[in-house]
Amino acid sequence: MDQKLKLWFTEHQTEDYGITFRVNHVYESEQTEFQRLEMVETDEFGTMLLLDGMVMTTDKDEFVYHEMVAHVPLFTHPNPKHVLVVGGGDGGVIREIMKHPSVEKAVLVDIDGKVIEYSKKYLPNIAGELDNPRVEVIVGDGFMHIAESENEYDVIMVDSTEPVGPAANLFTKGFYAGISRALKADGIFVAQTDNPWFTPELIQTVQRDVKEIFPITKLYTANVPTYPSGMWTFTIGSKQYDPETVAPERFHDIETKYYTPKLHNAAFVLPKFVEDLTK
Repeated sequence: MDQKLKLWFTEHQTEDYGITFRVNHVYESEQTEFQRLEMVETDEFGTMLLLDGMVMTTDKDEFVYHEMVAHVPLFTHPNPKHVLVVGGGDGGVIREIMKHPSVEKAVLVDIDGKVIEYSKKYLPNIAGELDNPRVEVIVGDGFMHIAESENEYDVIMVDSTEPVGPAANLFTKGFYAGISRALKADGIFVAQTDNPWFTPELIQTVQRDVKEIFPITKLYTANVPTYPSGMWTFTIGSKQYDPETVAPERFHDIETKYYTPKLHNAAFVLPKFVEDLTK
């Protein structure tokens, strides 16, 4: 008989659907100033960060999301030097940004310092570059940071939770307009925009709003097993550079597990029901 403790956690991704994990250890469980935070150890996905009952990142599959947020815009922009990450306190996107030698400074702004603290402690493989001298970490409101910035960044990445709680403002047209002002004249931004199976209306709204601000607006996808439905979308808005026409010589060798130059282009090839959400 299996004597192992059977403690199961279920993320209810809709009212009628969820994904379940066996948890063998709870490292942290607390209500921070902004959200419920758990750091747990699971059999299937290793260490897992949960915010308000939603899976944010795991040891096993984190590389997919973090690589696709960072490398698509950074290879699209010909010379990204100054980069901003809104959210992303686990440090995964920062880790990927640091693989690009052109980046002179990356600023991370996360509203919840506990996410940063516990990620450094329990997810060192993800958060290990947060102390890099090219990185500035700010515990603060990313919405306000954007509002107070103008013509400052080459690339902005919005690594937020789903549009609930403190992240709700990060899915508004006003926020995207602020991003445009915070970007330089040839700037690019990317944001995670949830999944097409359960939140198609969100993708449609974001696409419509971003298209009114950025002349080049595209949607791309990746497979993230622990996110609702597994199919995850990202919206990219660019003032000048088309992510689908990156010159081959732009790509330089970096160590990745998911992203490749071929995948860069393939990620923009959408299933028809997803492509229809962009029209």
